[in-house]
Amino acid sequence: MDSRQEEFRRRLLGLGFDEVRFAAVAPPLGDPLRAWIDAGHHADLHWMERTVEKRLDPAQVLPGVKSIVLLGVSYWSDATASRPRPNGAPAWARYALHEDYHDTIAPALAAAGRQLEEIFQVGGTDYRYYVDTGPVLERSWAARAGLGFTGKNAMLISRRHGNWLLLAALLTRVDFVADLPIATARPDLPVGRLCGHCTRCLVACPTGAFPAPGVLDARRCVSYQTIENKGVIPRELRAGIGQRVFGCDACLEVCPWNRFARTGRQVLLAARPELGDLTVAELLVLTPERFAAVFRRTPIKRLKLTGLLRNACVVAGNSGDRSLLPALVALATTHPSALVRAHAVWAVHRLDGAAALASHRLVETDPSVRAEYAAEA
Repeated sequence: MDSRQEEFRRRLLGLGFDEVRFAAVAPPLGDPLRAWIDAGHHADLHWMERTVEKRLDPAQVLPGVKSIVLLGVSYWSDATASRPRPNGAPAWARYALHEDYHDTIAPALAAAGRQLEEIFQVGGTDYRYYVDTGPVLERSWAARAGLGFTGKNAMLISRRHGNWLLLAALLTRVDFVADLPIATARPDLPVGRLCGHCTRCLVACPTGAFPAPGVLDARRCVSYQTIENKGVIPRELRAGIGQRVFGCDACLEVCPWNRFARTGRQVLLAARPELGDLTVAELLVLTPERFAAVFRRTPIKRLKLTGLLRNACVVAGNSGDRSLLPALVALATTHPSALVRAHAVWAVHRLDGAAALASHRLVETDPSVRAEYAAEA
């Protein structure tokens, strides 16, 4: 192997990445992306449809590309994992308890590009990099490079980091020697190479989002519904959301491979564990000013206040806590967003507080909110 490649790897590790692996772009991945989209499993993520060809062919992203450098950042923390959460407290996807990783990892990616230029004497047009934002199938390339394997939960599972890796990719015209994928007795298996007979992740999904091992139906996924879906959360899924206010780690947390995970170096992350202390009551009365102050620089800011209130109403409805009724009634009757009002109505009924809404039913005009009243009648 070229000594320059290993020097490059060492420098990238020095920038704070926990994993650095190399993949060759040929032969093509053969990823079943088209079948997944044809089945409608991408929900309304229409940008997935528009970028299928680019995702399957990196040369359409960077003409002449020869290699992809896969970079992993572990967000596992023993301290966060052991932090107690009061009963009924809202649950956040573990990665969300940090500043937005897109922002904190990006400078290291830029530095990685500069290292590539220096070591291999290439120009700035000879590479492109992304941190979970471009038309790149990071998990599939990472599996090819041996960074991990695709689990039955459709996530990349690392033997060193469990399910807790954030991925970034650097596409380049430099022809690197490829790292080998994980060797198993069944190299033909597309998913679950080291899962054996385990199906804990499939069973743990609270909304039944896995029609088959390794196949995620986003339409039923809690992460999709609480983050990517900008509209009404289907009524039949709300109870399964439970206390999850932003994302879901259910299919990650139960994986036996997590027992090998150790706290990452966190060089490229900025922890915000205090977000986990927020109560449902506090979320229900968030103002635009308070939302901006609390969630500044975090992934939650993308959800916007309306989306977070929608999710908080669902969590409140599932909490069984009738002390939340006054805040829910206020949202149901006065909030300017029909999306928030609709989910607040559901939550009020879920907590047996319907009597407080009896007079409002006569003046509500938005169809989505009236539909909630009708469904509870």
